[in-house]
Amino acid sequence: MAAASPTPEQLRRDIAAEREQLAQAVDQLRAEIGEATDVTGKLRANLPVVAAGALGVGFFVAGGIGASMRLLARRGREGHEKARVGRFRLVDRD
Repeated sequence: MAAASPTPEQLRRDIAAEREQLAQAVDQLRAEIGEATDVTGKLRANLPVVAAGALGVGFFVAGGIGASMRLLARRGREGHEKARVGRFRLVDRD
């Protein structure tokens, strides 16, 4: 026996069901893309890490350890030299 071909009404129902499934899949994809591209939300969730990283980058850009050593070991016009390491000197300013 030959299989009966679907009626036009059955084809319309199948197409309508497929269209509904496709619309749901597109809506779900839009929601997932929105979550994946939510940069502000990700920054808020990782704020301590981002702040620490910004502090580290700022320290590095400002001169880092070298600038800190120059500030701490700079030679004054008065005082006694307590220690010297290379070009750095530690001065007691009484």
